Amino acid sequence: MKVKLILTAGLFMLFFLGEIAITFSYKQENDRNYIVPGAVPLSYKIDNAESATVQTAAVDSIVSEFLKKYNVVGASVAIAKDGRLVYSKGFGVANREIADSVTPRHLFRIASVSKLITAVAILKLVEDEKLDLQARVFGQEGILNDPTYLNYKDKRYEQITVHQLLNHTAGWNGNKADPIFNSLYIARVMDIEPPARISDVIEFSLNKKLDFTPGKKYSYSNLGYAVLGEIIKKVTGMEYEDYVQFAILHPLGIYDMHIGRSFYDEKYPNEVRYHDLTQNSFVWSYDGNGDLVPAEYGGNNIELLGAAGGWVASAPELVKLMVAIDGFESKPDILTKQTIEYMTKARSHTRKLIGWRGADGYGTWWRTGTLAGTTALIMRHSNEINWVVLLNTTTKNRSHIHNQLSQTMYRALRSVDEWPDFDLFNYEPDVGKEPQFAILEKLN
Repeated sequence: MKVKLILTAGLFMLFFLGEIAITFSYKQENDRNYIVPGAVPLSYKIDNAESATVQTAAVDSIVSEFLKKYNVVGASVAIAKDGRLVYSKGFGVANREIADSVTPRHLFRIASVSKLITAVAILKLVEDEKLDLQARVFGQEGILNDPTYLNYKDKRYEQITVHQLLNHTAGWNGNKADPIFNSLYIARVMDIEPPARISDVIEFSLNKKLDFTPGKKYSYSNLGYAVLGEIIKKVTGMEYEDYVQFAILHPLGIYDMHIGRSFYDEKYPNEVRYHDLTQNSFVWSYDGNGDLVPAEYGGNNIELLGAAGGWVASAPELVKLMVAIDGFESKPDILTKQTIEYMTKARSHTRKLIGWRGADGYGTWWRTGTLAGTTALIMRHSNEINWVVLLNTTTKNRSHIHNQLSQTMYRALRSVDEWPDFDLFNYEPDVGKEPQFAILEKLN
């Protein structure tokens, strides 16, 4: 029976301490893709061939047409149905210079989709009674009451709660210059050696008046989610990335999602190269070295974006996370039903959702992400379909690309009469015949 979709108007707790200690010993200063001992990432187990089925042949064709129409260099698509991974395939090339074909193992920057990951981590802490949604963030009685953060000029900062950071009502106007993307300027104003740290950016912001009283208005804020990352660090005593990996990702069997890096020579071995078709000029490097660099490699400080937009992921592992927060009973969720409802109950269509970017009131939720050189879109539908599309390209029609992507995926999903009955989440290949395992040997 053909899958029917409603076209929308818009779009475990921590591992045992012993295991944590063992894994931390693997994480060296310059180790760009450390693997948990004995763990093989899902994305390394599957290749394009596993999704070459008759049932989904039209999906291949529709996605390929999209790449050609919009000059997209490379893409990765993953689709889950009823909690099963039924499709995961790469398109185009990961790097035009070496003509490396995209496969499910390739990592992409996911930009603001990172906010969904941060929201899940915060809400896990709430469920574990380590954090209160109504807790105050700043001030002597706040969570971030370090001396660095007590020199604020607007008393309204003391009103900001965790909940308001989550739903973008903390008081910052996101339409103004975004401090997360102006770290070089902040370093110069504060007379500190660049690159500016997140603590510097927060301190700089606290020395300015809030744009409105917390809780009174919605305004999308990268800064708010960066602050949430610092809250996670303060509450857990762990680095933000480490907590998310060990409390959320690793318990779900997700081992190849990380905070990315800014320059090309710092990328993960299996990370794509990014291409920004909208850039005709260079920008100053965020680290203050005086170099002019392409925006996608050094124009933005990806580590600083962190909790607001710094994650890299493969499509199949990202859709595995979606299955764990989709509210369906086909697979256990990592959050309770009440928490998922709190995240996704439609409030003014796209506003005041938690982590997600929008919901249509009919069970479709979506999250977008865009940075120089990368585009990401994920969606959850009421018929138990979750999907991910990641591009290593910023197209010239950047402002409309998510709408075009969603329309393309609606066409692709409608083309399938019956999904394959396998589950690639459980796929176990013959190690000796899988070439990507040779890469794992090098990484270990």
